[in-house]
Amino acid sequence: MTGLSKRSLNRNTKGISTLCDLGHCSVRSSDDTHIRETAFVYAITAAGVTHTVTQACSMGELLQCGCEATRSRAPPRPASSSTTTSGEGVKWEWGGCGDDVEFGYEKSKQFMDAKRKKGKSDIRTLIDLHNNEAGRLVAVRNYMRTECKCHGLSGSCTLRTCWKKMPHFREVGDRLLESFNGASKVMGGNDGKTLIPVGQNIKPPDKQDLIYSAESPDFCSPNRKTGSLGTRGRMCNSTAMDVSGCDLLCCERGYRDETVVFEENCLCRFHWCCVVQCKKCSVRKELSLCH
Repeated sequence: MTGLSKRSLNRNTKGISTLCDLGHCSVRSSDDTHIRETAFVYAITAAGVTHTVTQACSMGELLQCGCEATRSRAPPRPASSSTTTSGEGVKWEWGGCGDDVEFGYEKSKQFMDAKRKKGKSDIRTLIDLHNNEAGRLVAVRNYMRTECKCHGLSGSCTLRTCWKKMPHFREVGDRLLESFNGASKVMGGNDGKTLIPVGQNIKPPDKQDLIYSAESPDFCSPNRKTGSLGTRGRMCNSTAMDVSGCDLLCCERGYRDETVVFEENCLCRFHWCCVVQCKKCSVRKELSLCH
């Protein structure tokens, strides 16, 4: 599992089916158990495939793809050419190396959805396919941003070159964590092809919502059936009063403070265009770990 998904999940409640300690995660779920934690795992995996493939295209690591094709219009209003003049008289054009998210999106669908679509069309398949798509949409495809670089004499910005970039994967995890907290419980419709929200006066989930069909079990103690490692050794925040706090995550067993050495990115430099390269540095950190 990616470091991002570890960080996202470690900030959440004790009820998580993907439990991470200092370097290991357990990801195990029965096909019959579609809890909200399973929804998160499917969504962030689909988002991760989209993000990784798209990034590899931009870096020139794949022969089948490259940078996004030059656009013929500019937000927020259409233009007849790829060069536009803003209200302030600054010209700009599409250029650089934009991220071809459509290629990554399609490859993620092929990789994540193909096996499910070949099987039976039951509630489990519908839920998995929905959460895969939610991961691709809410985390990556629908949140592309425009980055620009100024060109001109003496630091002026007479021309800007702009390109489309994906959100950082940390943002992807944070956004999916919000979706996890607001996930909708559903059940299968009588036709076997639709999903219906459980409860009265609840709107049907849209394409960007995470969905699940079963309540989460208690993850405080190890459980071979669910694949839970329990929360013993789990990192927590000793000063927080929210869901990341030790009082909640440690299930009232208490916690200990420990010094751990991590490797982190450092001395990062920007290289044209448009890559940030970093070195690895050892950093000592004080952590709080559940008993």
